[in-house]
Amino acid sequence: MKQINDLKMQISILLPYKERFDKNLPSSVVITIKNNLFKSKFKKNIKVYGKKVDTPISKENFFGVEDPIFFKSKNKNLANVMCKDILKDIHKDHIIEIHNRPYLFKLIYKKLKKYHVCIFFHNDPQHMKGSKKIEERLNLLKNSKMIYCVSKYIKRRFLEGIEDKFTNIKVLYNGVDKKVNKMPKKNREVIFVGRLVPEKGIHIYVDAIEKIFEKFPLWKFSIIGSSYLGSYSKDTQFAKNQYTKFKKIGKQAQFTGFLNPEKVCQKMKKASIIVIPSLWEEPFGLVAAEAMANGIAIIASKVGGIPEIIEKNGVLIKDISVEKLAKELSKMMTNNLNIVKYQKLAWQNFKLSSNASSMKLDKYREQILEDLK
Repeated sequence: MKQINDLKMQISILLPYKERFDKNLPSSVVITIKNNLFKSKFKKNIKVYGKKVDTPISKENFFGVEDPIFFKSKNKNLANVMCKDILKDIHKDHIIEIHNRPYLFKLIYKKLKKYHVCIFFHNDPQHMKGSKKIEERLNLLKNSKMIYCVSKYIKRRFLEGIEDKFTNIKVLYNGVDKKVNKMPKKNREVIFVGRLVPEKGIHIYVDAIEKIFEKFPLWKFSIIGSSYLGSYSKDTQFAKNQYTKFKKIGKQAQFTGFLNPEKVCQKMKKASIIVIPSLWEEPFGLVAAEAMANGIAIIASKVGGIPEIIEKNGVLIKDISVEKLAKELSKMMTNNLNIVKYQKLAWQNFKLSSNASSMKLDKYREQILEDLK
């Protein structure tokens, strides 16, 4: 095979409009793309298309698109600009990777049929426009060069109701960086990291802490997050109610609001326990992977893709409730050996590195490039 950077090819990545390829405001989707980008052997051949931002993660790899002047779908506008740009390079071959917008596949495939169009699912395909129906998912399987799912759970949801066998649908777990080389020293702190919305179970965390905090006066309890990425000045009334209630606990309670990924990582290094009380079927659970990379004891809901990430390296609660969470937290916090046990399990069994994810994705890309011969 030719040297990668000698190939006349380009990998074009299409972000959803709401995802910002910004150093200061990366979502979980963008963090995954960033990690794969910087570890990829194809880096010089990759171009990311997304809404124009002031501080892109990688200027040389980013094509920022201005908002349309006239009212139209912002996602379709991104897709059209990308297609127009790709069609200028008639001497290159292209792999197109659409992230989380299956309804754009038909538009892009129609314009770029001679190229290799792939799609990534970061959420449940049965809840997304363009893949809700079995016939829509069958069409994607028949026409996509590759379909990537962030967990076995998402792959199962995609294939539900489909009897035919396909080889072009793969599980590609999101990868995260392990930024410390040895197990970090821990403080007596329990943390919640995530958006302050009902489906993330923040109210269950707050109510459980309210039940147990007086038993553990030497411990601190923290909430890291906001309703929307980047700010808590626009928090919903639900979020405000939760952190107002939480602050009444007193000096043991800390509400940080939104923190950028670097500051979240610093908090994770020092925390002893993390709680992930999700009520919805989490497609993957990036926070769980980041927690393992930082050696935190994990207590989480047994939903969606979370059990695939944690496996037997944390405490999983089926049908989570305030009572069940309070019980498991108390059980863990009263036994330091138990905390250390789960910290070590998380640290030693972490395997979802960005290196591994990027290498696996590059192998799939190489398979596609083999077809160009």
